[in-house]
Amino acid sequence: MTVPSSPASDSATAVPPITEDDIAHFLANTPDFFERHAELLAEVQLTSPHGSRAVSLQERQATMLREKIKGLEHRIMEMVRHGHENTLIADRFQRWALELVATRDAVALPARIVEQAQEQFLVPQAAIRVWDVAAAHAGAPFAQDVGADLRTFAASLGEPYCGPNRGFEAVQWLDRPAEAASLALLPLRAPVSTGAAGGGAVFGLLVLASGEAGRFDTTMGTDFLQRMAALASAALTRLQG
Repeated sequence: MTVPSSPASDSATAVPPITEDDIAHFLANTPDFFERHAELLAEVQLTSPHGSRAVSLQERQATMLREKIKGLEHRIMEMVRHGHENTLIADRFQRWALELVATRDAVALPARIVEQAQEQFLVPQAAIRVWDVAAAHAGAPFAQDVGADLRTFAASLGEPYCGPNRGFEAVQWLDRPAEAASLALLPLRAPVSTGAAGGGAVFGLLVLASGEAGRFDTTMGTDFLQRMAALASAALTRLQG
């Protein structure tokens, strides 16, 4: 007499179905599978990513590799382009720095900083103000009184401001303030000794302006502008007596 199996015993001995993950795991851990079954490479048909036609596994793999290589080529081209741009910026910065070093007359420095910023970095407009200068320079155009509010604003800038013109008072120093769509505001700080924490007191502000709204935006890095401000600040300390 045959005893029928119970549902419980059937479920205990049932083999679970093979999943796609099982197949992927098997192929990943059996690299010689396609060596033993090379004919599958030609027989397996996949949908082409560039149309509805079917292509072999080999052709699809070759297409994926070509696209990957193309992507890598684009990345390399971008790296080369950025490297070239960085070299040009470094060369311009060096020329700007040399002009500051070569300026012997301290009174001529503010105008030279502005002039060379426009020439070397192709900035349409620039202006500068310096305060707490020596009495001998108090009547110079660059030392015109800027008011307590602007001094407080300049001192509050932990790093250069880059972004749209929000009606800042300093924009009025420019020759054509109405044409300033985007700005870089560089606080000028007294140099501090090597290794000292923080920066020195702010004693001036350099304004760079462009008619292009995207020339100076809030997402751009400020490392270069900080170096520019530090160099200008070091040169301008001669005005403080």
